[in-house]
Amino acid sequence: MQDAALRLKNLAEQLTGAELPVRIRAWDGSEAGPPGAPTLVVRHRRALRRLLWKPGELGLARAWVAGDIDVDGDLYAALDLLAEYIWERGEDARSLTDNLRDPQVRAAARALFALAAPFLPPPVPREEMRRPGRLHRHTRGSDKKAISHHYDVGNDFYELVLGPSMVYSCAYWESPESTLADAQRDKLELIARKLDLKPGMRLLDVGCGWGSMAVHAAREHGVSVVGVTLSQEQAAYARKRIAQEGLTDRIEIRVQDYRDVRDGPYDAISSIGMAEHVGAEQYLEYAADLHALLKPGGRLLNHQIARRPQTDESAYAVDEFIDAYVFPDGELAPLGRTVDLLERAGFEVRDVESIREHYALTLRHWVANLEANWPEGVRLTSPGRARIWRLYMAASALAFERNRIGVNQVLAVRTPEGDGRSGMPLRARQWSDPGRG
Repeated sequence: MQDAALRLKNLAEQLTGAELPVRIRAWDGSEAGPPGAPTLVVRHRRALRRLLWKPGELGLARAWVAGDIDVDGDLYAALDLLAEYIWERGEDARSLTDNLRDPQVRAAARALFALAAPFLPPPVPREEMRRPGRLHRHTRGSDKKAISHHYDVGNDFYELVLGPSMVYSCAYWESPESTLADAQRDKLELIARKLDLKPGMRLLDVGCGWGSMAVHAAREHGVSVVGVTLSQEQAAYARKRIAQEGLTDRIEIRVQDYRDVRDGPYDAISSIGMAEHVGAEQYLEYAADLHALLKPGGRLLNHQIARRPQTDESAYAVDEFIDAYVFPDGELAPLGRTVDLLERAGFEVRDVESIREHYALTLRHWVANLEANWPEGVRLTSPGRARIWRLYMAASALAFERNRIGVNQVLAVRTPEGDGRSGMPLRARQWSDPGRG
C-alpha cells in the first residue's frame, strides 16, 4: 500500500501539534497534504535515516545536499512556510520532548524507525566541512581553510552565479528594474564616494574577492590599491583581470591574512563582506589592526551582515547548515556590537546605512542566474554544491526580506587624537554623483 507520504504527514503533525503547511510526495509515489501547496519531495527513505541519526537542521541539510529531499514548486514559498512551521513557532509550539511523552506520538516515532529501515548511518555528503574539533577557531590556519572551503570552488561557477561583475556582496539598487551589473557598479561607486577616494591615495581592500573593488577604485578614482585575500583562486582571477585592465602598476593582490599586513599607513580601507569571517572573539583585534593601518583622518568602510540581537546573547549559535556547508566558522553580530567594537578600537563612527532590502534583491538575482544555468552549475562543481548554493541563497533572501538579518555599511574615521578634525563634510549623506540623478 502506497501510504508513506500520509504517514510522514501525520507524524510531523503529531510532533509539532500543527497542521503541515506543505504537501509531501514520498519515494513510493504517494502524496499527502494541502493541494496546491509547494511539495516537499522525499526521494528516498534514506532521508529519514539522516534525520534519525542527526535530528534537526544538520540532518535536514545532509538530506538536501545528498538529493534525498527536494522541493517541487516555488522554493521561496516552501522555505517561508517551513521556516515558520519548524523554526519560528516560538512558545506556542509544543516541544518535541513533551510530545514524545504522548503514547500515540511514541508509536508514530517507532513507525518512523521502521519506515527508515535498514537503520544504518548514511554517509556524510562530501561537501560538508570536516573538522576534528572546534577549540581553535579563527587562527590563521583555520581561517585559511574555512575561506578555501567557500571560495575555492571554481571561479567559473562563481562567474555563472554572480555575473560579469564578480562582486560577491550586496548590490545597491537605484531601482528594482536595474540590472545586477549596474547595481553592483553603483555599490562600488557608493563605497568609493563614502571613502572620498582621490587620485594618488592608497586603499587597502580587506577580503578583496575577485578584485572588483580594487579595479573600480584604481580605474575610476586613480588610487593605488593593495587587496588581500586568503583564497588562491580569487587571487589568481583578480591578477589576471587586473592585467587585462592594464592596472598592474596600481593594484597589488596578495594572498595574505589581514593580521599580517604591515605596510601602512593607508589613506582608506574597504572591508566588504569580509568581517563576518572574523569571529566575535577576534573582532576587537580586527578593528584595532585596521585602525593602526589607517593614517590619521583616514576612513574605513565596513560592509557587514548583522543579525538581530537576542535577549540572551550567550545563547547565540551559528546556523548548522551554514556552518557545515557554506561559511565554516562564520559569525554574525548585532549592529550595535559592531559599532561598539569599532569605537573601542579608536574609530569615530560617522555614518551607518542599512541596505537590507538591497541584499534580498541581489540574492534573488543570484538564485535566478544559477537556476537558469543549472546543468552548467552542476557540471562546474557538483550536484551537492549547486544544491547548497541554491538553498542558502534563497533562504538568505527570505531572511533579509523578513528582517531576520540585515546588512549595513558603517563609515568610520581614524579621527586624530587631540585634534578632532574628522575631515567629514557637515552634511555627510551626499554620496551619490549629482550628475547621475
